[in-house]
Amino acid sequence: MSAKTGGLEGIVVGDTAISTVGKEGVGLTYRGYDIHDLATYSTFEEVAYLLIYGELPTLNQLNMYRDKLTKLRLLPNELKKLLEAIPGSAHPMEVLRTGVSMLGTLEAESTQYNGHQIADRLIACVPTMLLYWYSFHRNGVRIEPWSAEDQTVAGYFLHLLHGKKPSEEHRRALDVSLILYAEHEFNASTFAARVTASTLSDFYSAIVSAIGTLRGSLHGGANEEAMHLITQFKTPDQAEAALKEMLAKKEKIMGFGHRVYKISDPRSDIIKAWSEKLSKGARDGYLYVVSERIEKVMWDEKKLFPNLDFYSATTYHFCGIPTPLFTPIFVMARLSGWSAHIFEQRANNRLIRPEAKYIGPPPRPFVPIEERNQ
Repeated sequence: MSAKTGGLEGIVVGDTAISTVGKEGVGLTYRGYDIHDLATYSTFEEVAYLLIYGELPTLNQLNMYRDKLTKLRLLPNELKKLLEAIPGSAHPMEVLRTGVSMLGTLEAESTQYNGHQIADRLIACVPTMLLYWYSFHRNGVRIEPWSAEDQTVAGYFLHLLHGKKPSEEHRRALDVSLILYAEHEFNASTFAARVTASTLSDFYSAIVSAIGTLRGSLHGGANEEAMHLITQFKTPDQAEAALKEMLAKKEKIMGFGHRVYKISDPRSDIIKAWSEKLSKGARDGYLYVVSERIEKVMWDEKKLFPNLDFYSATTYHFCGIPTPLFTPIFVMARLSGWSAHIFEQRANNRLIRPEAKYIGPPPRPFVPIEERNQ
């Protein structure tokens, strides 16, 4: 692969009506709606509905959709047994990959049970799946989902995680985060889902392909790495000195820069504002000012801006979310975007099969084994 086409950068591989990313180096829209408007005025359930069904819901449609998702939170007993059997040492992304695959065998796609039903089911029950496993192996507790304690995905997740109703501030912070992570055009995991869908495979297989791709540290996981970095420091000065030393050693700092955005990540300032807000009531709120100093050093030294992952780390941390669960929250949000792309791929399908530039040896004769040099 030549440097020009390395990683398919700059190569258009398909059409989409779902989102725009990086127009003029900065913008992001979901089906024409600016991300700032969605993060300010809408909820994750509205955004999921927009992505999956094509339009923002009316109030009645939103209420019906939330009611539907609430009723889809329960897990089959067979899936619970599997989650108990998965080791507590497993990576949470592996748990979701396996859990979604198992659900696909229990509730298989068919003409009677279509992709839209499966998309809604996964958005509703993946938080249950993740926290059932987490609670069983961390606390020895088989959690039972609250059917209607909170009709938002964000509130439900935090309630299950902490065993109590979250503050409105924490719930809304996570809600906005889910909106920001919901969709991002032809990123690696979405493209993987579309490749799988293009083979006419089932809906679950496409989602599992996406989860497996997001498992990689170069795609998902940057917010976890950012959290590990930030928590090493107690003061901004300490962070600045260490960052400059790391940069001198050419160490990679996760959470900065982007393959598509050239000027800034439009999602970053939104989640940064939430991190600052939550820091004021947190015991270790100093981590926010540490983060700010890291941001300044990265810009001054490398002209790199923070992407969504960087300030998502402290936002999640201030909500009391354990760091290993950061990337699975990415899955909870992106299920909506992945689903939208699977539907779009199926609607005008052609098998995705790119070509490669061969750089191996020229044609050569086969040498019998007894004549080969040892």
